[in-house]
Amino acid sequence: MKDIISLSKSVAALRSWGFMESTSHGILIDAAAGPGILHAVTGVIAEHGGDISACSIIDNTAAGARVYFEVTSGDMEPMAQGLRALPIVRRVELLKSMERIYGKRIIIMGGGAQVAQVAIGAIVEADRHNIRGEHISVDTIPLVGELALAEAVRAVPRLPRARALVLAGSLMGGEIETAVREVRAAGLLVVSLNMAGSVPDAADLVVTDPVQAGVMTVMAVADTARFNIERLTRRVF
Repeated sequence: MKDIISLSKSVAALRSWGFMESTSHGILIDAAAGPGILHAVTGVIAEHGGDISACSIIDNTAAGARVYFEVTSGDMEPMAQGLRALPIVRRVELLKSMERIYGKRIIIMGGGAQVAQVAIGAIVEADRHNIRGEHISVDTIPLVGELALAEAVRAVPRLPRARALVLAGSLMGGEIETAVREVRAAGLLVVSLNMAGSVPDAADLVVTDPVQAGVMTVMAVADTARFNIERLTRRVF
C-alpha cells in the first residue's frame, strides 16, 4: 500500500510539472566528452517516441558536455531512465520547457535611445499580460550599420521562440529593407518606428511613438489580448 501511495504521489508531482502530458518538456543532459554524444542520446529519445523541437549545446569541453533538449512527448520518466542507462551520461534533469518559462520572444534592435523607449512599452505591456498567465519575454540589441542590422534581422527567425521584431531607429533602408521582407515572408511579425528610409514601407506595422510601438507589439503576440493586426484598416500610427 505504501508503494502504491508513493507511486501516486510521484505521478501527481509529474503531472503538476506537465511531464505526463503530450507537450513540450525540457531535458538537461550532463555527459562525458567526446564525439557521438548527440547520436547516442537522440537515439534513446526517438526510441521512447520523443519529438525533438529544440537542441542547445550549453557546454562542450574536455571535462564534459551539457546538452539541453526540448522534447514533445507524454510520460518522460521512461525516457529519462533510458538516458541515465547510457554509459556516457552522468546526469539527466527533467525541466519545464523554455516555452513554458520564457514563452514568446520579442526582439528589439536599432539605436540605443529608441530601443530603450520601445523596451519600456514592451516590458510594461508584457507584465500586464504575464500576470494573467502569458509568457512573453523581451530581448534588445542596440545596433547600428546597414549590413550589421541586415544580418541581425535575418538571424531573428533562427532564434528560439521569436515571434516579433521591432526595428527602432531614425534611418533604415537598403539591405535592411530586403532582410525585413525576407523574414516577413517566413512568418515573422515586423514592427517599425516611423523613421526615414524604406524599412517602414516593408514592415507589417509602423508606429511613430516608440513606447506605443512596444505596447502594440506585445498586444499583437499575446494570446490574452484581443488586438489583431490583420483587422486594422490602416498600418501607420
